[in-house]
Amino acid sequence: MIQASKRVGNLGRCPGKQCIDPFREDFDMLQIRPVSRSVRLNGFSTCLRLEAVYWGILERIAEANECSVSAVLSYVDREVHLRQGGVRNFSGLIRVICVAWLQQPPGVR
Repeated sequence: MIQASKRVGNLGRCPGKQCIDPFREDFDMLQIRPVSRSVRLNGFSTCLRLEAVYWGILERIAEANECSVSAVLSYVDREVHLRQGGVRNFSGLIRVICVAWLQQPPGVR
């Protein structure tokens, strides 16, 4: 097995090219652990399981909108029902919303 330190620079996949190592020096592996939280979505209690990193992004979205994480999740739930008639994978939708929010320029968020 090749040690990670020897792979940095080309990661073994980019012969002749410099590749970017996706692991920052301060990468926290705890961010990938799944966290389940009980949430209330438009009056209904449910449990939502997301990786810790997504809960952090949801907190940032809630802070930017001056509301709670539950309010953000309720808004998404309501809107997806109004716009699309619902969604089969709500946690997947939340992950995509988090990534899309991060991709927006800071002035737009």
